[in-house]
Amino acid sequence: MTDKYEIAPEHTAVRVALWRAMHVMIDPPPHVLEDEIGLQLVAPDSDWRSRRDMEPQFTKSFRASIVARARFIEDLVREQAALGVGQYVILGAGLDTFAQRRAADGLDLTIFEVDIPGAQAWKKQRLIELGFGIPDWLRLVPVDFEAGGSWWDELKTAGFDPGKPAVVTSTGVSMYLTKEAIMATLRQVAGLASGSTLAMTFLLPIELADPAERPGRIASEEGARSSGTPFISFFSPAEMMDLALEAGFREARHVSPEFLTERYFAGREDGLRPPTSEQFLIACT
Repeated sequence: MTDKYEIAPEHTAVRVALWRAMHVMIDPPPHVLEDEIGLQLVAPDSDWRSRRDMEPQFTKSFRASIVARARFIEDLVREQAALGVGQYVILGAGLDTFAQRRAADGLDLTIFEVDIPGAQAWKKQRLIELGFGIPDWLRLVPVDFEAGGSWWDELKTAGFDPGKPAVVTSTGVSMYLTKEAIMATLRQVAGLASGSTLAMTFLLPIELADPAERPGRIASEEGARSSGTPFISFFSPAEMMDLALEAGFREARHVSPEFLTERYFAGREDGLRPPTSEQFLIACT
């Protein structure tokens, strides 16, 4: 770990963990995802619910998006594990808690969580303090991107077998990356063993988003820009599918928020549903 990294989770990872917990606390059942372990990891101050970015109405669509994408990915991972896929890679893992919540499910799965060194060191310490520990099937993979570190090289060092199929996921990341960086990741994953699957979220150009959502989207972009992490890449579904096929995937499909709404939010009377801006690419080797 290099000195330039603070040993702490990123602010966005903390916010996601708290939103996941809020879904259980304030949204009526059935819950799309039940995850309060992230809240235990963060251990925020007692007044955390009074934060502006935790206001229930303001965060409603964000909560829905966060829990919908997490549930969709976890369902995908379980489906693939049932077919014999034994490796799961989370790029930009943050405070993901799939490993802790699914530890007793009997899945024959090695989980590789890739993130920056400071965040990984902090998470490892908290998992040990809370009694979860770091079992052999959970590999925390720190990558110093600022020093030119390669997630692919570090992944193999951690025991990943590129000759065996895997599920690789990347959510809430592509908008911060250049098209060239996204293509590099697509090509790397497209070269994995036959039977591998990539699940990646991407943002629509704002003109393709629902007009009612655009003010919130603009506010999100302004916030990201002011914090030094501007959104720089946006794609239509057709553009993203074309990139995946160009990168070498055998098959690419688009999963829309409407699909997620029908699958996970049907029949709800509270208006909870994910926004249209964030979409899914599912690509197979």
